[in-house]
Amino acid sequence: MNDPVPAGNGVSRTLRLMAALFLGGTILARGAAPVLIEAESFDDLGGWVVDQQFMDQMGSPYVLAHGLGDPVKDAVTALKFPAAGRYHVWVRTRDWVAPWKAPGAPGRFQVLLDGKPLAVTFGIEGAEWHWQDGGLVEVGTQARLALHDLTGFEGRCDALLFSPDPAFRPPNDLPALAQLRERLSGLSARPQPGGQYDLVVVGGGIAGTCAAMAAARLGLEVALIQDRPVLGGNNSSEVRVWLNGNVHQAPYPRVGDIVSELEPAQRAHGGPDNNADIYEDARRLALVKSERHLTLLTEMRVNQAEAQDGVVRAVIAQHIRTGRRLRITSRFFSDCTGDGVLGALVGAAFEMTEKQHMGPSNLWTVKDTGAEDSFPKCLCQDTNALDTAFSQSTNAAPFPRCPWAVDLSQKPFPGRPSKTKTAAAPTGLGEWFWESGFDRDPITDVEWMRDLNLRAMYGAWDTLKNVDRIYPNYKLTWAAYIAGKRESRRLLGDVVLNVDDFRTNHVFADGAFPCTWGIDLHTPAPAYAKGQEGSEFISTYTHGGKYNYQGPYWAPYRCLYSRNISNLFMAGRDISVTHEALGPVRVMRTCGTMGEVVGMAAALCKKHGCPPREVYEKHLDELKAMMKRGVGKADLLRPDAA
Repeated sequence: MNDPVPAGNGVSRTLRLMAALFLGGTILARGAAPVLIEAESFDDLGGWVVDQQFMDQMGSPYVLAHGLGDPVKDAVTALKFPAAGRYHVWVRTRDWVAPWKAPGAPGRFQVLLDGKPLAVTFGIEGAEWHWQDGGLVEVGTQARLALHDLTGFEGRCDALLFSPDPAFRPPNDLPALAQLRERLSGLSARPQPGGQYDLVVVGGGIAGTCAAMAAARLGLEVALIQDRPVLGGNNSSEVRVWLNGNVHQAPYPRVGDIVSELEPAQRAHGGPDNNADIYEDARRLALVKSERHLTLLTEMRVNQAEAQDGVVRAVIAQHIRTGRRLRITSRFFSDCTGDGVLGALVGAAFEMTEKQHMGPSNLWTVKDTGAEDSFPKCLCQDTNALDTAFSQSTNAAPFPRCPWAVDLSQKPFPGRPSKTKTAAAPTGLGEWFWESGFDRDPITDVEWMRDLNLRAMYGAWDTLKNVDRIYPNYKLTWAAYIAGKRESRRLLGDVVLNVDDFRTNHVFADGAFPCTWGIDLHTPAPAYAKGQEGSEFISTYTHGGKYNYQGPYWAPYRCLYSRNISNLFMAGRDISVTHEALGPVRVMRTCGTMGEVVGMAAALCKKHGCPPREVYEKHLDELKAMMKRGVGKADLLRPDAA
């Protein structure tokens, strides 16, 4: 991606370069191709991390300087130019706190060419993503390009462009920007063949991983596509939410066997000991890769799909670092993205609660810098900078003032001791209830939500360290930059499960997965909402008699396939339920059992050459028999498991 010459006709490309080079001076002629560098494609990311969460909204992943107040190591790459001369530099970035009109521009960074910073500091202007003008530079045919973080406070860079035409200004309009990227990337406009499968599972959280493993064990050729380098979604080292819900319930005690295989040996929990090692990312990857019929595609984001006459034909997956695209075909597909991404791409019917829905959390931890093993090593390849950047010390750990963060100096928040009480160690910080975005669009506004969560975190820690002057030896050691989501699109099936089904214990003939979690819905906590209206970041949950039911409740199979896309399954928090009914089904052990059942149903679809709906209509007894047997490794070795 660092090759500045776009693919195309070799003669015309040579003519362009010849015309571009002006030997008598330093300015290249108008018409020469700009040089585009995607930040995520740098040879060495240093301490910057790849953030793909919002690429559907902004057209690309970007890199993030997520240093918790400590500047991260430079991202570095080698850069080639078609000719020496003068180029106009543009950097696609933003001031991430500008939506709140907050002062200070904490995401400041520099661009270095051969070790020398450009005159402009980046990340200091604009609430929206845009091309910031970096001025003119004089370069040779090669250079060493670096992103140099100045603060450690969430600086972000999408791309850099070097234009030999001083009048050229790169577009911010997303369709025009997409065309520019395609023209300058050197990648083929046509995706490469990515294989043909029986089942393609999009999304590698607990639900998707269980669906893929179950189907593969039953003999289907399966592709599992995950846009991060690790599996588990919210239950990975990147997000660190713990598993909830119960499995192995009567009358189908084998449903949940794969969930149990994925379960870490040590139960994750809130608090400072909730470290990366608990989530066993490497073991899970190895477990999935050991499945003979399963192809794992990590760091691949499905952002296009092909459908015709209500049938999905293919998905297009883009690598989040290289931009390489694959076209993957299949007989059946399962949307396990949580956000209903594939369903939305192919026109599946869905609902979405626009106001007073549940928001994402970004968990965080603080630790005593003198404590033994304060900073354990992270297992995930591109996020270990945070867990390895700090050294133990018995000295005080200062933290800078954050005028751009949420000002909590005069406000209560969980974990802030009252003036009449003291605490030897922090409690209540960075847990599940630090949640935002209740009235924002759960698809298009997630960057805003994540950033508000971070502003609240930094504001709370600034208050404790610099206003209350407590916890002098404690330091922020980890925070999730990947949002732990709870609610967005819900794809509609032949049954839309509602909360009264739980309360009345409505029995469905096709009960397929057990629900044991309460009717758990989150709303802004009134005790902390004053002065934060519209930007609340602390939640409470529904509890009491009307939010309980007699469990386990076996929810119907008909929630697990699309009503109008004939070959589309779904598992996870994007299944066919109402907003209130999402409360008891959204926890991850429950989502994993959905995935197992989807894998079983897909095997029946292949066996009988039928769509998912006909599993209910014609083969329900066979599905129930499979649920009795289970798809655990031991179950598949039993004589009756054929």
